[in-house]
Amino acid sequence: MHTGLPEFDMPADEQVDLAAESFRMLADPTRIKVLWALLQGESSVACLAELAGAAPTAVSQHLAKLRLAGLVTGRREGTFVYYSAANDHVRSLLSQALFHADHVDRDIPADATTPHAHSPSPANRTGPPRTSD
Repeated sequence: MHTGLPEFDMPADEQVDLAAESFRMLADPTRIKVLWALLQGESSVACLAELAGAAPTAVSQHLAKLRLAGLVTGRREGTFVYYSAANDHVRSLLSQALFHADHVDRDIPADATTPHAHSPSPANRTGPPRTSD
């Protein structure tokens, strides 16, 4: 048994598996774009497809996976479904991933705390959704 780190605490396997699944969901550029758009506010498949530069059918499949992973939620209004980011954990996770990418891409020291240039503002939309499918 390793004794060099007396305060070491390994997360439970179930927690590690769930975290790995969340990272798998972020391992696709289209999903990152879709989630980023949803952090700006509720949106439809058609609008998300346009914003992400992807086909609506592909975006719909990505949303289904993100929904199963608990990263997005859907709200039905008539025949339309409007999606949003599930919670602020998604905002934090994605912002940190992009912040890390900035550090790697720009060779910024790891201890630099400059905020990410693309930090989304909280979605405070009270009006109608952006578009419909």
